[in-house]
Amino acid sequence: MARLKIGIIFGGCSEEHPVSVKSAREVARNLDTEKYEPFYIGITRSGDWMLCDGPGGDWERGDHRPAVLSPDRSVHGLLVLDQGRYRTIALDVVLPVLHGKLGEDGAIQGLLELSGIPYIGCDIQSSALCMDKSLAYLVARSAGIATPDFRIVMADETIDPDRITYPVFVKPARSGSSFGVSKVVRKEELLSALESARQYDTKVLIEEPVAGSEIGCAVLGDEWGPFVGEVDRIALSHGFFRIHQEDRPESGSDNSVAIVPADIPEESRALARETAKAAYRALGCRGLSRVDLFLTEDGDVVLNEVNTFPGMTSYSRYPRMMAAADLPLAEVIDRLVSLARKGKTQ
Repeated sequence: MARLKIGIIFGGCSEEHPVSVKSAREVARNLDTEKYEPFYIGITRSGDWMLCDGPGGDWERGDHRPAVLSPDRSVHGLLVLDQGRYRTIALDVVLPVLHGKLGEDGAIQGLLELSGIPYIGCDIQSSALCMDKSLAYLVARSAGIATPDFRIVMADETIDPDRITYPVFVKPARSGSSFGVSKVVRKEELLSALESARQYDTKVLIEEPVAGSEIGCAVLGDEWGPFVGEVDRIALSHGFFRIHQEDRPESGSDNSVAIVPADIPEESRALARETAKAAYRALGCRGLSRVDLFLTEDGDVVLNEVNTFPGMTSYSRYPRMMAAADLPLAEVIDRLVSLARKGKTQ
């Protein structure tokens, strides 16, 4: 049987470029090359696209050729510049291993829709919706899912620090991971926190904290409905959870440990799974997502955020939660490819 030609896009222009490269390396290590013929398309920080041998450490300096996804559906794949002439490579499916802006916000998904190539992950609408935390909260609330209280601060808006009840979290509304997020405990810190958040987005949230533990659910689409892996819990020694902000994340965080399976009561685990499924459906997700939640001291569950393409690195939460549910990353990839090619919306 002929191998499926799979395009794996990684890198990108967002602040999460290094994480994307590491995720792609883990995908490459777990890709069954007896089933798939991979074509690795790396995007540099400046936005240059290139076909390369893989996401190894020197992928930008190694043997590569300029390549782009064609929006022309008759091509159904890549245009590659080779020795001064363009050739085409038809693709059966695309796996966009991209995080943050232009990767999880609907941009690459729009190009893939134009190309007509089946792709893994959320579509344009759900990607854009989940990327904007304020919009995601509004939709989740309409579905009966609890969210933190928040207010929006736009680019040209001024705010009186005396009118805020502290502590609060200040965060970019449309940015990945914890970039630009600050915990503000005194009014004197508010303006600098807003400036920090505005480095990543003109739209900023001021969010009330939720007392409780941070937990997460890895959700995988299935023909019969979303499947949720083991729940995890973030154990903090101090401060707040700042994912992908560590100097050496492979060696662990200086203030947090992810416990899988989560050391929480079974009823809380069941509630987290059902809430994750409800959020996944309400926000129109498909393929995969990581739903982050708060477990309050009273046993309630509150939505934190939904990541439409979570990290896939060796230390990332999503693959660890799936592995704890007896689904190794290689099988996760197989299921995602199958779902994408069948055009399923789960």
